[in-house]
Amino acid sequence: MKIRSLIIAATMATSLPLASTAMQLDFPRNAALTGEKTVGHGSYHMPINTWENGALPTIWAQGEITQQAWKISASGLTSLQILDPLKQQLSDAGFDLVFECETEFCGGFDFRFETEVMPEPVMHVDLGDFRFLAAQRMTGARPEYISLLVSRSQNAGYIQLMRVGAPSDSVELVTSTKNPAMVAQAEGITDIAPSDLPLGRALEETGHFILDDLQFETGSSDLGDGNFPSLTSLANYLGTNPTRTVALVGHTDATGSLKVNIAVSKKRANSVMHRLISDYGVDKTQVRAEGNGFLSPRASNLTEGGRAQNRRVEVIITSTQ
Repeated sequence: MKIRSLIIAATMATSLPLASTAMQLDFPRNAALTGEKTVGHGSYHMPINTWENGALPTIWAQGEITQQAWKISASGLTSLQILDPLKQQLSDAGFDLVFECETEFCGGFDFRFETEVMPEPVMHVDLGDFRFLAAQRMTGARPEYISLLVSRSQNAGYIQLMRVGAPSDSVELVTSTKNPAMVAQAEGITDIAPSDLPLGRALEETGHFILDDLQFETGSSDLGDGNFPSLTSLANYLGTNPTRTVALVGHTDATGSLKVNIAVSKKRANSVMHRLISDYGVDKTQVRAEGNGFLSPRASNLTEGGRAQNRRVEVIITSTQ
């Protein structure tokens, strides 16, 4: 029988000393703290495995909880580029990896919405590209837990840190130049946005590409008539790379309910998929359609211009090799 949660390290006798092992995580200097919350003593269901059979296995970690969200202003930065330097810092500080996963292997939509996440726009999670890591170390008589949820938008990377442990062992996240690998990644590619790259290169290097030239019938989810250069490029890429697979992900603005918008966005993605198969000769085994509603905005929904940018279909590469 699977156990959904384990109660770990509730309290500690006051006579036991706390280890003075506070650590610091270094971010590049173009990172900014977008949100922070601290609970003096609470509990956090930290994922320790993938979503499966309708449940997400977790550890019930208890202690002081610190939750932070950070934004790194750098377009083209991949989620792996964001996570790897932080993962190495945790390892150097004595943390042991408990669990790590990526997007669909985490459980996709279900994993994301069973995981505690700070709200938009403080923390942004692209359902087509996120990574999660959970780690622990012993600090004195009790374990200390840290989880990292990493994702990105068109123009920025996002990191959420959850830390549970004793108050004296808190982790400080700072911007500095002490992490040259991450600084180089974040600052060396800020002038290249994914949409500025050719479709094939964007898919290979950043994992996604926005099909900006698509036009849908007014008040409809049907793709308009005509030839679209982005679909020609995508069909050529898939034909040249027959082992590659992609997902077409529809997005909407925030007008209306989430349920309705997810349905509309999936219908639009389906329309594009059928056009690729019927008119462009794409192998149906290489492409699938998904809908994300308004959960991954690329701009503010407070303006008409922003809402127009959010209404889009994006292609993401789903191949792992």
